[in-house]
Amino acid sequence: MRQPHRMLASAAAILLLASGAASAQIKRTVLQKGDVSGENREAVVAQVEVAPGAKAGRHTHPGDEISYIQEGEGELLIDGEPPRKVKSGEAFIIPAGKVHDAHNSGTAPMKLVGVYVVRKGEPLASPAK
Repeated sequence: MRQPHRMLASAAAILLLASGAASAQIKRTVLQKGDVSGENREAVVAQVEVAPGAKAGRHTHPGDEISYIQEGEGELLIDGEPPRKVKSGEAFIIPAGKVHDAHNSGTAPMKLVGVYVVRKGEPLASPAK
């Protein structure tokens, strides 16, 4: 397996482990990955689908997360902030290193596109301590 593909596979596995969810509950598909401005940074664009009732699990990212909800609804839980209801057509930004979780509180899958601007070579997500 080529190095970039191995890194993407590792990042996907880490995301699933960080979420504490089975792959049937949270599915992440990397759509594109590439260099961005800033020292040692890259953007990872992923399609994310969260099953009804699923929880992502408390985790962090080594860079900013910018997400847009295409379908469904849920609750975003960011440490130090009140819970935030989110739904189709809305977006959210989570700063680098901020501990957060997301729950699908609806009866249908929640689908979103996430853009992660992260430091190269680090796991895309890590479980919160």
